[in-house]
Amino acid sequence: MSHSRFLEIPAAQALNRREMLKGLAGSAITVVVSQSVLGCATTGTPTDTAVDTTSQGGSASTACVLTAALTEGPFFVDEKLNRSDIRSDPVTGAASAGVPLGLTFNVSRVAGSACTPLTGAYLDVWHADASGTYSDVSGMGNGSGGAGHKFLRGYQITDAAGAVQFTSIYPGWYSGRAVHVHFKLRLYAGSSATYEFTSQFFMVESITDTVHANSPYNTRGQRNTMNSTDGIYNSLTTAQKSALTLQTTQTTDGYSGIINLDVNVG
Repeated sequence: MSHSRFLEIPAAQALNRREMLKGLAGSAITVVVSQSVLGCATTGTPTDTAVDTTSQGGSASTACVLTAALTEGPFFVDEKLNRSDIRSDPVTGAASAGVPLGLTFNVSRVAGSACTPLTGAYLDVWHADASGTYSDVSGMGNGSGGAGHKFLRGYQITDAAGAVQFTSIYPGWYSGRAVHVHFKLRLYAGSSATYEFTSQFFMVESITDTVHANSPYNTRGQRNTMNSTDGIYNSLTTAQKSALTLQTTQTTDGYSGIINLDVNVG
């Protein structure tokens, strides 16, 4: 199974025109730039030039790569849905149609040259459905069909190994953005957040072509923005693009991928 690293550097990130306009309209758009995130070996020394050489089967990387936090965008809603399977809408009970996508996040705390499992961290995931619609948001994506609903949103708390798992569907597309999935990591002291890291990852175009050729995705027609023409994706360096593109493994009914997220929380 292939792995992707998600890492942060203190640099402002460009928004695409659609998300910028939503932000100017009053939606909450933030860029998290205050903490550094390092993808590093369990006993290695972080570096900003090494290439990620993560091996198969979940073992630690032998190198570290600095990459970027990315905008939250205007579509985050803090639904406080503690669940691993985010496909269903708790309002109606209906499950979002689409190709299953399993996600595992392995979260580690970086301290000096060591990476250790980060336990008790809250990790939210949210993304568009097969029609390009986000839940609980009006007038976006493929219309306002998601308003008042809560599908494809949820969080899990990292376990003793720093891991969380989600069951979702392969995301659809909406105009102006490449296919992507958002995630947010938070630590709390009581009810107060003490740390927050927000980013998003992208999909391999050939896999998206294969998935979107089938129902229910094909009712949307050909997407109009690829990774190569997405403003947020193209704010990244070549190495950062590689780190923020999810490499998936095909399963019996869909796809799965692993995200190794190593953070310096101070």
